[in-house]
Amino acid sequence: MSKEAVARLCFGATFVIAAFSLGLQFVLDWLGVWDDPNVVGPSHAVRIWRFFSYFTTQANLLVVMTSLGLARRAGRDGPGWRVVRLNALTGITITGLVHWFLLHPLDDFRGLLWASDTLVHIIVPILVVLGWLVFGPRRRITTRVVVLGLIWPVTWLLYTLLVGRITGWYPYFFLDLGQSGPGVVALYCVAILILLFVVSCLFWMGDRWLPGRQPGRVATDGEPIDAPRLRPARRGR
Repeated sequence: MSKEAVARLCFGATFVIAAFSLGLQFVLDWLGVWDDPNVVGPSHAVRIWRFFSYFTTQANLLVVMTSLGLARRAGRDGPGWRVVRLNALTGITITGLVHWFLLHPLDDFRGLLWASDTLVHIIVPILVVLGWLVFGPRRRITTRVVVLGLIWPVTWLLYTLLVGRITGWYPYFFLDLGQSGPGVVALYCVAILILLFVVSCLFWMGDRWLPGRQPGRVATDGEPIDAPRLRPARRGR
């Protein structure tokens, strides 16, 4: 079995696990399993909106999309694709880090709830990062990609604060202005943005230094980068 076939198989496995994990989370949210029994639960429409408002959900959706694309073609490339791929990598990494250090100590889940929470916050991030370390593909991240990759998380952060201010609902306690206060929320926002930038730069450096250049990449002039350039033959007099 070729290395590309193994890479496609691993990306396909990541797609299946991430899609299953996200689907399980959605079903549990729909059924209100996470709800406080002493509080009247929201409507299903509100549940769907809140589900897709979580950074974890959006990061896992990006993982599902990019893993499926890489499972179909391990060397996939393109300007927009590079940004989406970096967003998936940084988003799911931040998901794992923030959950482990801020949210995991507060959790007390059992059974199916524990399995669902562990899948989307721990297992999927590990699979994605390991898949990138082993299979890449490499030479995809530039400074421009890093800058463009910050648009999504910054937009999500602004959206979360604005909608939370209007509705009073925040997906995470550390962004809740009423619970934590403007000063603490501002510190968390700055810390999150710095962490996002640092993680993006780490992927950028790894993309440049780690082995694993994919063949058949195309340069801006349309010439395959890895193909030898032939000198034009001299014309005889």
